[in-house]
Amino acid sequence: MEQKQCVIPLHRPNNSEKLFFFLCGVIMSVPITLFITSLADPLLVGVGDFATLISVAIFAPFIEEFSKIFPLYYRHGETQRSVMQLALAVGLGFGVVEMITYGAVYGVEILPFRLLGLLFHPASTSIAAYGIVTKRPLPYYALAVALHFTNNFLSLTNPLTIISPSIIIVAVTLWISWSLRRKTKEIFIS
Repeated sequence: MEQKQCVIPLHRPNNSEKLFFFLCGVIMSVPITLFITSLADPLLVGVGDFATLISVAIFAPFIEEFSKIFPLYYRHGETQRSVMQLALAVGLGFGVVEMITYGAVYGVEILPFRLLGLLFHPASTSIAAYGIVTKRPLPYYALAVALHFTNNFLSLTNPLTIISPSIIIVAVTLWISWSLRRKTKEIFIS
């Protein structure tokens, strides 16, 4: 009796799927972040001046990195490389909303300050996504959180100048993201 093999074609996301994941960064990751933050921030009552530092430097990296990779668990028949592309789309969607919010609500100049965040979020999301595609999510999620913590901490503790120390962290994050993307293959992940 001859055994038949099932061949699953490799899936490459088209533009509408990339747009879907970009919108996931906007309409899924941002609300998840806001919801979890609304639960976490009341825990900071009584810590005084450290509340902002704890919220932005410690809570935000864990919450935002989780909320950005969450939509990536909704995928089918993807390759390692295509999940990395979708991660960039989710991170970009999240970064665009954050950039607009900081500009419109808080009056922070988009150039050059928020441009760093726009570059940072897709890169950090792809680092965490690399953990998903290699079936080692925790170390890469922890790396994305550590980079996010360092970036936020430096942004909070240093005055806003054109040459911000967080530029180094953003550059390192972009380099790690690019390096990990180069390690991915067009192989099916389950």
